[in-house]
Amino acid sequence: MNPISIPFIPGRFYGPCILASALALLPTISAAAGGKDDDLVYDMNADPVVLAEMEVYGSQGTATGYQARQGTTAMKTETPLVDVPQSIAVVTRELIDDQAMRSMGDAVRFMPGVGIAQGEGNRDTPVLRGNSSTASFFLDGVRDDVEYLRDFYNVDRIEAIKGPNAMIFGRGGPGGLINRVTKQARPTPVRELAFTVGAWEQYRATLDLGQPVSDRLAVRVNALYEDSASYRDGFTLLRYGVNPTVAAQLAPRTTLRAGFEYFHDERVADRGVPSYQGRPLATAPETFFGAPEQSPVTATVRAFNAALNHDFGNGLTLRNTTRFANYDKSYQNVFPGAVNAAGTTVALSAYNNATDRENLFNQTDLIRTVTTGSLEHVLLFGLELGRQTTDNLRQTGYFTAVSPTTTSVSVPVSNPRYTLPVTFQPSATDNNNHGVAESAAVYLQDQITLLPQLQAVLGARLENFDIDFRNNRTGATIAQGDELVSPRAGLIWKPVPTASVYASYSEASVPRAGEQLASLTVTNRVFDPEKFENLELGLKWDLRPDLSFTSALYRLDRRNVVVADPADATRSILVDGQRTEGLELGLSGRVHERWSVTAGYAYQEGEILSTQSATIQAGARLAQLPRHSASLWNRVDLDDRWGFGLGWVYRGEIFTSTDNTVRVPGFARVDAAVFCKVNDRIRAQLNVENLLDREYFASAHNNNNITPGSPLAVRLSVTTRF
Repeated sequence: MNPISIPFIPGRFYGPCILASALALLPTISAAAGGKDDDLVYDMNADPVVLAEMEVYGSQGTATGYQARQGTTAMKTETPLVDVPQSIAVVTRELIDDQAMRSMGDAVRFMPGVGIAQGEGNRDTPVLRGNSSTASFFLDGVRDDVEYLRDFYNVDRIEAIKGPNAMIFGRGGPGGLINRVTKQARPTPVRELAFTVGAWEQYRATLDLGQPVSDRLAVRVNALYEDSASYRDGFTLLRYGVNPTVAAQLAPRTTLRAGFEYFHDERVADRGVPSYQGRPLATAPETFFGAPEQSPVTATVRAFNAALNHDFGNGLTLRNTTRFANYDKSYQNVFPGAVNAAGTTVALSAYNNATDRENLFNQTDLIRTVTTGSLEHVLLFGLELGRQTTDNLRQTGYFTAVSPTTTSVSVPVSNPRYTLPVTFQPSATDNNNHGVAESAAVYLQDQITLLPQLQAVLGARLENFDIDFRNNRTGATIAQGDELVSPRAGLIWKPVPTASVYASYSEASVPRAGEQLASLTVTNRVFDPEKFENLELGLKWDLRPDLSFTSALYRLDRRNVVVADPADATRSILVDGQRTEGLELGLSGRVHERWSVTAGYAYQEGEILSTQSATIQAGARLAQLPRHSASLWNRVDLDDRWGFGLGWVYRGEIFTSTDNTVRVPGFARVDAAVFCKVNDRIRAQLNVENLLDREYFASAHNNNNITPGSPLAVRLSVTTRF
């Protein structure tokens, strides 16, 4: 019998290669031993058989079914999630496929402590620990902070990293952030074509095509086309995208990944229904308030990414990442306002908004693993440079059929569609801005193994953020600079290798920018950034290799909120703004070989700490924050061909805004699915959303923009591998 010799090079992952090679060589091993496959004899003195060196692109073995075990996003180093002192929820590719997810709203249902707001029907707006934000988005760890609606056609997994973590990600992310990890070229072939047809004329196709060109070069293309309508009358959606990527091994220890994405999304801006007497107006879920024909949304993204990695050996690695992206976004909407006291008419208003932004970011990370005495260190030194150029123009809608100056009309609640022309032109206060934001940051992090059972994380980021802002309407200019210091500290105790108890503290800052600057005058300027401070205790436990449990207790404080000075309305002051406290529980993975599960629960209390205006009073509950929310999804495979899924989503009552005058009732929804493997190349699935056909309200933007949830909807998907 000839034993196997595997060449080892630091920084490369050999586990899957060793396993695959060993399995492939079983017949040879058996024959050399002169025995059967299940009766092996090993000759330790025989000459070695040296296998060809194999390079593995990307992280392997980081996810099993619905469970994620490892990642680089939260720490910027390859770290098991059980060793990260922060609450993280991951929606894997398997869960995305099994649920037939298409939107961020679909994904966050399975992220404890994360909700979704309506976003005025034109942008993703997650609510993380009581803080809604349209800018807390990253793609492969790089900022992706433009307001648009993202698709998952090229996504490998979605990560919600909860609590502020500006030490790693920089300014913003007050309640956390959402990072999309994209599919990348790899040395194994991928040939997959999927079609989906569903209720209300949904038609969708995706392509995932990857191929190794040589032993050092691989390419991959992901593409999307969708043309759909909706249960909402007048709504349409057309989107398409293509994302080619390449992975090249430039030298034995140097790899380059690069990709380009073109993504285009056209839809109708749907602002939902208004409220009446403190509740969403009782109307059919398909009723559209406004003018869908005059409410177009378009977003086009052109983005280039490149990542260069070099392993120097001896525990030293260099990584450089660049992202350049151009975002062209415009939307127009005719939308509902207040219903009159009699409940017979509703006010309509209109405006449009166009934003053009260019982002350029470069990150350089140097990672060093060292041992000093009895201590082991994983040191991260980082530099990030960024530049964002933004042009923004808003125009008011005038209902000229009434008069040239009319900006609001009333229509019957029984027939709230508006069909007469609307003219859009700048008003005296509409935004017309140009801004350039530049940032430069250095950061240092040390992951210290103090004892086999005790680890610590210490880090800090120093960021210089400068913005030059011009109000084109008035000619006023503002130049503002901030020096932001963002610390992070965590302590992890591991009573057993598969479990950890942690405590952590982190901060983030949100500088004044955009419309906040447009509203400032010489007498009311208050520029200090808002501050967010998070204290967290947690437990993570891998109950078995493919099943993980997580829990976290946290308190998140928001400080430096700008309010009018009660003694002088022309001036502004800073006050402590709000506090959110909560408990998050999560379970994901396999309970049994044929039973996969993901489950989550969150209890959250959010309160306004200081009176900030006539409508934002101390003691009010935070908007869009349910006390209780929960989700559960099960997939059971009956055999190698058939399986089924059954799930439940619950969200408690929420207030639509911090004035606490309108409540959206809680709801519970049941979803189901049937899976069939037709043959080795074709699989099919039938997804049913809202199986019991319950009426509910899914999200809100304010008191009069509340989105009804979908009635029972069926989608059939067929995927073929070729």
